[in-house]
Amino acid sequence: MTTTTLTVQDHTLGGQILHELFLKFQSQRISVAELIEQRVRAEVAEYNQRADAFLLRRNLVVPGDTEQLLNAKSPKAKRQINADKQVAAALQAFKQNGFFVLLDNRQLENLDDIITLNDGMIVSFIKLTPLVGG
Repeated sequence: MTTTTLTVQDHTLGGQILHELFLKFQSQRISVAELIEQRVRAEVAEYNQRADAFLLRRNLVVPGDTEQLLNAKSPKAKRQINADKQVAAALQAFKQNGFFVLLDNRQLENLDDIITLNDGMIVSFIKLTPLVGG
């Protein structure tokens, strides 16, 4: 079975790259939902391994208020973020246009859309920030 590696980048609306990671897929064809899920699970795994450094970046995975409170610096061991909850939140955010996903500069619009993967493809996540007071 062939492994395909995608470059995943977080962008500002102006096109600045904020973060980059690489995801490997065993299948040549995946859905947009599977792409988002793999990306979120990779971030959660990274967060759970090194939470302090992770929070200094802007990511698609952002611990909720309760998770941040529970993970506040204390002598106790840090709690882990629940990947399933983060995946559900990311899928819901995609449905509500909380972020856009572009594959080689083409917008992916539906979670069920199937993508045929090739090495070297670039996937861009553009998180939208709601305007304050409007």
